[in-house]
Parts: sequence; C-alpha cells; structure tokens
Amino acid sequence: MAEIERESMEYDVVIVGAGPSGLSAAIRLKELDPDLSVVVLEKGSEVGAHILSGAVLDPIGLKALFPDWKERGAPVSVPVKEDNFVFLGKSGSLRFPNWLMPPLMSNHGKYIVSMGNVCRWLAEQAEALGVEIFPGMACSELVWGEDGAVKGVVAGEFGRQADGTPGPNYEPGMELHGKYVFIAEGVRGSLAKQIIAKFDLSKGRDPQKYGLGMKEVWEIDPKKHREGTVTHTMGWPLNGNGGGGSFIYHAENNQIFIGFVVHLNYQNPHLFPYMEFQRFKHHPMVAELLDGGKRVAYGARAISEGGYQSIPQAAFPGGVLLGCSAGLVNVPRIKGNHNAMMSGIEAAKAAVAAIKAGRAGDVLADYDDALHAGDIARDLKKVRNVKPLWSRYGGFLATMLGGFDMWVAHLTGWNPLGTIHHDKTDAEATGKAADFPKIDYPKPDGKISFDRLTNVAFSFTNHEESQPCHLRLADPAIPVQVNLPQFAEPAQRYCPAGVYEVVDEGQDPRFVVNFQNCVHCKTCDIKDPSQNITWVTPQGGDGPNYPNM
Repeated sequence: MAEIERESMEYDVVIVGAGPSGLSAAIRLKELDPDLSVVVLEKGSEVGAHILSGAVLDPIGLKALFPDWKERGAPVSVPVKEDNFVFLGKSGSLRFPNWLMPPLMSNHGKYIVSMGNVCRWLAEQAEALGVEIFPGMACSELVWGEDGAVKGVVAGEFGRQADGTPGPNYEPGMELHGKYVFIAEGVRGSLAKQIIAKFDLSKGRDPQKYGLGMKEVWEIDPKKHREGTVTHTMGWPLNGNGGGGSFIYHAENNQIFIGFVVHLNYQNPHLFPYMEFQRFKHHPMVAELLDGGKRVAYGARAISEGGYQSIPQAAFPGGVLLGCSAGLVNVPRIKGNHNAMMSGIEAAKAAVAAIKAGRAGDVLADYDDALHAGDIARDLKKVRNVKPLWSRYGGFLATMLGGFDMWVAHLTGWNPLGTIHHDKTDAEATGKAADFPKIDYPKPDGKISFDRLTNVAFSFTNHEESQPCHLRLADPAIPVQVNLPQFAEPAQRYCPAGVYEVVDEGQDPRFVVNFQNCVHCKTCDIKDPSQNITWVTPQGGDGPNYPNM
C-alpha cells in the first residue's frame, strides 16, 4: 500500500492524554508563556470519559497550579474525616490503630474526589488560558524526525476495516508536530511502550510492576453513608493466593467508590482477580454496607506499582513521559494523581526554558533531574521497599517490615532496609497451572456481586466492530498451543472485562478475542505469560464512557 499522505499542524508542545498530568502540563506551559501554542489530544469521547470516579487526592499539585483553587470552584469538596486501616478474615476484621501507621499514610488534609470531574475542570482552566483540547482523537502512531527524535504524533485516523486496510470512509488523520511531545497516556500506553523500547529508557532500572485495580460506584442507603470516610483493607479473600487489598471511599450524594487491587505478580494462573473482587463484597463488613444500595458504574485499569526503582529515564529525544506513563504511583498510599500533576508542572518548566533558549527536539534532562530531586522523589523514596517486600513475603510480615521501613524513613530520612529490588516482570512471575490448585469461586448473586459482562455494561464501553482489533496477537497459535496447556490460558481470568475466551476447550479449542468489551485496562499486555498480546489504541472516542458524576 502506498504511503499515506497526511496534513500536518505545528505546535510548540503536543500533549498526548487529557489526564491530570497532561492537563497540568498544558496549564503550566501557558502560565509560564501565554504565547506558546499547546495542544492536548484525548482518546476518550470527552475529557474524563476514560477516568472512572473515585480517588483520594493529595492537593499538592492542585495548589501548585492554582493557589486559589477553592475560589475557582474546583470540584474538590469532600475532605477526609476518618481513616480506617483494616485486616480482613473470612468473617471478621481487625482494625489497625491509626497511630501505628506511618504519618505519610494519613489522609488528613486530603480529599475524596471524582478524578473525571477534576480533569473536566482542569480542561476548562486550560482552555481559558488558550490551550487547544481535542477529545476523540486517539494518537495511533509516532512521527519521527530525520535525527531520530520524536517529532509528533498521528491523531484522528478513522475508518480502517477489520483487516487493517482503509475502508470507504477512511480518514487518514493528521500529523501534529511539536518542538516537544509530552506522553501522558497513563499506564502502559502504546506510544510510551514504543518509546521506552526504542531509547532503552529502562536500562539500569528495575522492571516495572503492576496491579489490576477494579472499581464500582455505588449509591447506598443514606443511613449507612458517612461522607469523608476512607477505609483500606488487606487480607481476605486473597490470603496466600496473591497480594492486594481494597478501598472504600464515602463521597458526596450518598455515593461510595469501592475497589479492589490485585498485584499482577501472582503465581497461581488459576487466580481470577475479578471474582476475588466480587467475593470481597460478600464479607460481612462490606455486604452490610452495600445491602439496599445499587451499583451505578464499573471500570478497571492497571496501576504502576514498581515505585522509585522502576521509573525509566523520563526524558527522551523530542519529549518526556508524564505521570503513570513514567510510573509515579505511591503504592502504599494508593495515590498517583498528585505526582502526575507535579510531573506535568516540572515538564512544563523544562520545556519553556528550552524553547526560550532556542532548543527543540532534544532531551529535557532538567525534567528527568527534577523527578529525582524534588517532591516526587521525596514522596516515592520513602516507600520504595513496600512493593518488593509484598512480592517477597506477602501479607502480614510484609506489612510489618514495610511499616518499620517507612517509619524510620519518616523519622530519620533514610531507609534501614536500603533499596530492595524487583527481580522479574509480572508475566515472568506466572507459574505453571499444574503446580497450583484450582480456585473455586462462588457464583455472583446479582445483588451485591455480578458477572463480568453485566458489570461491563456499566462501563458504557463501545468499540466500532468493523475496525481492526486493537488487541494484537504476535502469534495467534500461542494461546491454544502454549498458554492453554501450560498456564490454563489465564487470559480467560485476568481480564476484568471478559475479552478473552477459550471456546470448545475439550475438543478443538479456539481462542476468541471479544475486543468490543475492552475497558482499556492493559492487563493483558502486562500479564500474558508469553508476552504475546499487545494493546494498541483503537479509534478515537472508543472504549469506556464513564459517567459524569
């Protein structure tokens, strides 16, 4: 096929992703130099469409952008009033006294928010400053300069047929070029993955680790609602099968955000993360809270968990990685939005200085240095051993050792355990099916727990069925010939949206990819033991459409 010709547009800075990091970068760029041309490209149908409500926000990044954020009407109005840390058994629970928890774990001064609404508000502030924001514009390709640097992206390509060829309504999209390109796609984005590989940005760093976070929004009985209450749990139902825990946040309007995180370094390929989440809701403490309520939304996404020692070099020729694209989540705090916003601010500062100096397309080393010397590094260094301790020891022992390490780091500024490293990827951690017992999961009751396809309907996800499948198999034979006999094909279970099926398993098994169900969590790209699946961005606007609430 002849090379596709596209029109191009030139900007000072091109930003891929209208999440907290990308929007913070856009705002600070225009605050520092109103004459800069800045564009933000968002693959969701609108800003916030791919960000499911529910987080506890440390407002440090918001304050850095807008000291008067309250007066501006930011949708950040539910301060945390109560913190609970609970260890669950099958039928009981044990609450940890708050004084045992390291101070950095406290949510005092933090807010329960809908990050979708926060991003919508940030987009309004950015547009008021002159930033151009285009939702529904997936960035499908990188544009490379003659010197090998990233020059821009291709956005807005529509109309390819299932076989990848242009259809009758094909639109080639446009090339958007920038002096610098900011990649703010979130966890395991397709462009970031290419850039990290091409420039070997993870050389000398630990492998990135991940968790799968699943979340539901519920409206509950007003008598049970305690606005401003935050509860985190660990223990049952995972126990020895894997690491993880839950969160329950009481927001406004009698809503709660309830979620479950499973660390993706689990060994037993029979583990079914989604069903662990559904089983968790039947714990007496949780079931009583949900009784009489209704679920109004569902979603899932991968979470970067490697921490400080897994951050790749975040500046590359022509651009930078922001937020979760660089892996800036503080795992024990279950927070990453504040660091995402701060990374956008730091990248903006570095880019403005470079552009004023007449530079373009080079490595913004000042940004990478800032990540390792400023507030983000101070936030992540203190907790850098928590995740590897969980990986090694799991459960109660890891909690005690991690708590000790964080307490000493808080009091003295150094970690007594040094730096514990991650030794393998989450895909490599997967064990053989024959070496682990199968896990029996109770059937969802349709009131508190739900089957996957029913819940996926509450993510309001949609994909044009005639487009190419955005879940690419390097070798279509591997799922049946390798993964099925060796690992019981775990894609059937690790996907929280029911995308993957093995049909006629006992006779002539076939591997089926129902890409229309995909909620863009990227778990398959991470956990597949053969690393045979690559997630790429589908057409713009496709995917989940999380409600504005």
